[in-house]
Amino acid sequence: MKIKNIQTVFVLLCFIFSHFFVHAADEVPVPELSGRVIDQTATLSSSDISHFTNKLAQFEQRKGSQLTVLILPTTGPETIEQYGIKVAEAWQIGRGGVDDGVILIVAKQDRKVRIEVGYGLEGAIPDIYAKRIIDNIIVPEFRNGQFISGIDEGLDALIKLVDGEELPVVTQTKTKSKRHSFSLGGVLIAAIIITVISSLFKNKFVKIAISIVLAIIVGFIFSSAIISIVTFVISLLFGIKGGRGGGGGGYYGGGYYGSSGGFGGFSGGGGFGGGGFSGGGGGFGGGGASGGW
Repeated sequence: MKIKNIQTVFVLLCFIFSHFFVHAADEVPVPELSGRVIDQTATLSSSDISHFTNKLAQFEQRKGSQLTVLILPTTGPETIEQYGIKVAEAWQIGRGGVDDGVILIVAKQDRKVRIEVGYGLEGAIPDIYAKRIIDNIIVPEFRNGQFISGIDEGLDALIKLVDGEELPVVTQTKTKSKRHSFSLGGVLIAAIIITVISSLFKNKFVKIAISIVLAIIVGFIFSSAIISIVTFVISLLFGIKGGRGGGGGGYYGGGYYGSSGGFGGFSGGGGFGGGGFSGGGGGFGGGGASGGW
């Protein structure tokens, strides 16, 4: 490939990267699901978080449904409804197939609150009930600065509604989270795309530079620096390394299809998150309600 063409492609990639960087910088990233209660505003004390966590854990053990609380300063340029569905898709709260998850989101600076309801609980918590809980229970407490009692009473009302719903019994078999497998699948696809693009260039340093730029873009898409690094490493090992071969193996002879380990060995790990609390693979479709104070 001619130098002029290489420069043109590289400038184009830089432009694409800057576009993703600007938009990603504006958006508020979805926090990693590290527990049943996530507070990014220091509204709750450690004892408050422990109280809510124990309440929600006991409820999950008894009923099977998962409830979580997210308190953050703002949802940024997105509405709380737009941000809420992003959180729901990322966390996958609730059991897979049962879809019995609920997320209570409080955007403190925006003075907005939302209840995100999974598919399986839309009968137990219809939109009008979720709206009543917000307007009649949560918001009056928030207006008086009583965030702890507002959240506590709101959770009690949600738990009461879910208790009245006939749901599958709790089993001892732990449902695997789909969040990590989805991320892994996306990483593998992205690595293949990066490898194909880098194969258009003969210069090894140009290959590496392009792979870095594209891997960073992938990291912004998934909101994870770890995914960005893993994507680059995969493309580096299986793409650039495999591309050095002559006419025999080429890219695919030494990389994706020819290696004994291949991607199968990579997928055998435990995903990008380790242990601790995780969603059960529940699905959401925008059910719930929002309000402000």
